[in-house]
Amino acid sequence: MSLTWLDVGFNEFTLEQLYNVLQLRVDVFVVEQNCPYSELDGKDKNIHTRHLLGVDEQQNVVAYCRILAPNVSYPQASIGRVAIAKTVRGQGLAYQLMQHAIAIANKHWPDDHIQIGAQDYLRHFYQQLGFVVNSEVYLEDGIPHLDMLLNYS
Repeated sequence: MSLTWLDVGFNEFTLEQLYNVLQLRVDVFVVEQNCPYSELDGKDKNIHTRHLLGVDEQQNVVAYCRILAPNVSYPQASIGRVAIAKTVRGQGLAYQLMQHAIAIANKHWPDDHIQIGAQDYLRHFYQQLGFVVNSEVYLEDGIPHLDMLLNYS
């Protein structure tokens, strides 16, 4: 599947894109994972936050993540809210999404590290991208997570 990758700030979203991103995030993180939590945490609107959208030919947002500046969630830049629409999973889009996100973080904050809070069951996926576990497993919203760090220097 071929996607168009868009790197946008919060004020650059069209209303349609913003709606599609929020719908995807709620579908994945709240509904699919049966995890009621406050999805809108205020970090989306941060002036330095970047949003990476994978858009298909019909302009549907089918892949998404946000890239946060250092000191927003962690001392390092970070990537989170990584989501792929259920209808397009299994096509390697998550790997493409993360490669683009790493490049964006490196472009905006070239301090040699990216920190993520990953769901434990995805640790091997993130290790394939070069992330290294740097915490014990902990529960976040009832789901096992661990912190991982990527040194891209």
